Amino acid sequence: MDNLLTKEDIKNLLEMRFVDNKCKKLADIPHPSSFKDMKKATKRIVEAIKQKEKIAIVGDYDADGVISSVIVSEFFDDIGIDYELIIPNRFIDGYGISPKIIEKIDAKVIITVDNGISAVEAGKVCEERGIDLIITDHHTVPSSLPKAYAIIDPKQVDCDFPNSDICGATVAWYLIASLKEALRLEYNLAKFLDILSIAIVADMMPLRDINRAIVKSGLKYINNSKRSFFKAIKTLFNKDSFNSEDISYLLAPLINSAGRIEDGFLAYEMIRAKDFATAVSKVEYIISLNNKRKEIENQILNEAIKKVDEKQNIIIVWGENWHEGVIGIVAARLCRKYKRPAIVFSICDKIAKGSARSVGEVDILEHIAKNSNYLLGFGGHKGAAGMSLKEENLNSFKIAMQNSLNSEDSKNFEEKRDILGKIDIDSVDFELLNILESFEPYGQENPKPKFIVENAYVKGHRFLGQDQNHQKIIVAKNNVVESIDFNYEKVVQYGDHITFICSINKNNFRGKISPQLVIDEIL
Repeated sequence: MDNLLTKEDIKNLLEMRFVDNKCKKLADIPHPSSFKDMKKATKRIVEAIKQKEKIAIVGDYDADGVISSVIVSEFFDDIGIDYELIIPNRFIDGYGISPKIIEKIDAKVIITVDNGISAVEAGKVCEERGIDLIITDHHTVPSSLPKAYAIIDPKQVDCDFPNSDICGATVAWYLIASLKEALRLEYNLAKFLDILSIAIVADMMPLRDINRAIVKSGLKYINNSKRSFFKAIKTLFNKDSFNSEDISYLLAPLINSAGRIEDGFLAYEMIRAKDFATAVSKVEYIISLNNKRKEIENQILNEAIKKVDEKQNIIIVWGENWHEGVIGIVAARLCRKYKRPAIVFSICDKIAKGSARSVGEVDILEHIAKNSNYLLGFGGHKGAAGMSLKEENLNSFKIAMQNSLNSEDSKNFEEKRDILGKIDIDSVDFELLNILESFEPYGQENPKPKFIVENAYVKGHRFLGQDQNHQKIIVAKNNVVESIDFNYEKVVQYGDHITFICSINKNNFRGKISPQLVIDEIL
């Protein structure tokens, strides 16, 4: 085997990912004043606090929106400010602030978190009613902005904040940082790093610069957090600590499932639970919602697969009354399965609401915007978007999107495998594990590194899982290493020599820790 990576090679390659990072630790993060309208918004909120004017917070039902709502409302509680909080219900209220939501509010100042940048109608209503609307958001800025007292969104072209790819909760955190400074308070903003790191990972923000600095610190805060819901999840899932993968595959899906299936406010109550018993009760209920979500998701996925035309460059499918809360996850799973963008629509009362996910370098929002003449509304970002249209326009929109995608270079559809290179199986040890762990958190734009292992000898093999759908393989050269193939396509036998692509995990089984290979593909 030629050109095998040494441990020093691996360390150097991973360090190269961050050479252009300007923000490497929390002390380096930009000041709140670099946001457009931050000073203006802060001044108005401080005035409302001092004049005892009513303030309302309008959040969102996903993990980012719920956590944004927790950050601002908990800050207000801690400093003794009266406020009203509304987290819209996906099924009753729809997304974000709207005239319908404003009808429920009696306040002089409304602060949106993780929404509002497209709320043109809501802006008009606020203006008519003499309400000062302060928008904090991070989504793509549309051509027509809502009328608002202040708009804080790093994606505005005239905003000086140096990192535009941050989540809504980060913007909300910066708002309270600015308020803390203006009110001259002694207040520990680091108390929110535990949940802020979840929002960043859940909203699939690139784990570079400020996002990386926050999540890296946030993992320490999660594991030392006094929040009862973390303790409840550790107890119910028999965990000693959380790592970055736990954020992606355990914490974020739990928080998201409340808004997907029932009501995002349930996740808000879980995060803010005051005692362990209450937290356990809230977490257990949300676990039941998450299990329900998985059942519904699998049912819709199976129905969607039957409607897929594999010849097309984008998958667009729809069904009557498909659950709106899971169509985004179904779209993501179709993307992974067919390696092309996907849009899944749910039709109700002649209106189709859709959720899009993309692959590779394809900017799905750009293509949707090109065909917005078919739509009632849309929004999102490069990798994920939402939209609605009349049922009668579905076929025309589908054809238009297929034609639009024809302009994409075929290379843009390719998923980056991020294979660092070849390694010797004998180099897989605790030293290598420590090197890999030092570059966590892994995620968007800092993917978990993959390696090629050539000609490994299969010393043992067995099937795992309730459905026997994973295979555990013992591979060896001089060292013996366990590996797991979760979605195997090739069954191996004792005595085989195999070449495969894998990542490296820390396996903790009954207190015994060991390096473990997770096989991506057997070549």
